[in-house]
Amino acid sequence: MSPLSGCCWHLQRCIGPSDGVDDYKDDFLCHRDVAHNGVGVFSVALVQANEPLEDHSQLRIGSFGTLIGIYDGHGGPEASEFISRCLFSKIETFAERFGEMSCRVLKEAFKATEDEFLTVVDENWHIRPQIASVGSCCLVGVISGSNLYIANVGDSRVVLGTGKRGRVGAVRLSEDHNAAVAEVRDELKAQHPDDSNIVVLKHGVWRVKGIIQVSRSIGDLYLKKPEFKREVVSRFGMPLILKRPVLSAEPALYERVLIAEDRFLIFASDGLWDQITDQEACKFVQRNPQIGIARKLVQVALERAAKKREMRYSVMREIEPGVRRYFHDDISVIVVHLDPKLCGVPFQWGHGPLIGLPNAFIDIFSSNNL
Repeated sequence: MSPLSGCCWHLQRCIGPSDGVDDYKDDFLCHRDVAHNGVGVFSVALVQANEPLEDHSQLRIGSFGTLIGIYDGHGGPEASEFISRCLFSKIETFAERFGEMSCRVLKEAFKATEDEFLTVVDENWHIRPQIASVGSCCLVGVISGSNLYIANVGDSRVVLGTGKRGRVGAVRLSEDHNAAVAEVRDELKAQHPDDSNIVVLKHGVWRVKGIIQVSRSIGDLYLKKPEFKREVVSRFGMPLILKRPVLSAEPALYERVLIAEDRFLIFASDGLWDQITDQEACKFVQRNPQIGIARKLVQVALERAAKKREMRYSVMREIEPGVRRYFHDDISVIVVHLDPKLCGVPFQWGHGPLIGLPNAFIDIFSSNNL
């Protein structure tokens, strides 16, 4: 049994048996087609391409709101696994300390998570030097009453579908911290005016220092702390001159008061957005039933990835993780359909979970909880 199969078992253990919707027969695709949360209905799916799997996805209904997380790891699974174990609890700790949910809470939780991961790396670096080059994008959304709070580092993305009378437009609520974005390259050049190689175009792809595409992340300490860069230079075959940190863990923050016209939110790692535009995704969600919508979005992305390689998805889905990464990335998707009646109801702080799931917690791919 693959590690992903075990994770699917954990997902069913948390929220019950499948919904009777036809299984899309891909051994490396895990999904929950429909379940209810504190603000409406959600659908979840993830497909594995890397070996080991580097994506983690979470949804928790807690005392301060509904928390949604997408963690897209790179260089290994350690950073995304670490985030999945501790970030939500840190968010709730800071919310209790400040007496409310806010963007400030998310900012402090991101900082605490980065600092704690730094401690882990520092304690293990001498026996596992590669851990200094492990990192993760981190996208979190919190729906608390009628307020939506977003924090993001990296290039995972959340898109809002909003509109009236069946016409739904796409509104991007997060920033892509990726060197492919001209504004990101300009920001890096302004921060490092004395470094002509701060962004490098390699094989048609813009990379920070010619190494990594994202400009913000949790982890990647070899690009933030000079003391961690020595042992990993040879891995990339080029000298790494680091006068100052070239990556940041500072999240971009966004706050919105949800209105009746706000229909749904799509949280996804860049594996989805590599294949589908914001507007295409919103149009697809609007035109299809809620049941299984995250799985169907992943299916569309996989079919497009296969087509780019002049291959049928029915053939590509037989390819094992690792080799499969040449065709597409790990893809995590959480779609939350918003119920305006529920979004406007204040959470009763300190009264515990609002739904009857074990621990009120869904962690789709964390083997630590198996």
